[in-house]
Amino acid sequence: MNEFIIIGGLVVIIFTLIATFSGKLNSLEARIKSLKCTLDQVADQVNVPEHPINEKLRELVKGGKGVQAVKEARQSLGLSLLEAKQYVDKL
Repeated sequence: MNEFIIIGGLVVIIFTLIATFSGKLNSLEARIKSLKCTLDQVADQVNVPEHPINEKLRELVKGGKGVQAVKEARQSLGLSLLEAKQYVDKL
């Protein structure tokens, strides 16, 4: 009987930790998105040149090689698959 109480307590603690970390992770993701937006605005204001790979990615997309463009973006920029797809789509 005591074993079930201990196991139940541990399960509650684990779920509490998961919920706490999940909330903090979501908060950090929101802050990162906000910082990226701010950084993009600053880059536009000071005329920072775009990444040299962008022209190659545009050419690949125009040539119907969107998948290759995403692969190149992943390799060159170290992005996840989703991030690379979004990056290429914004070009």
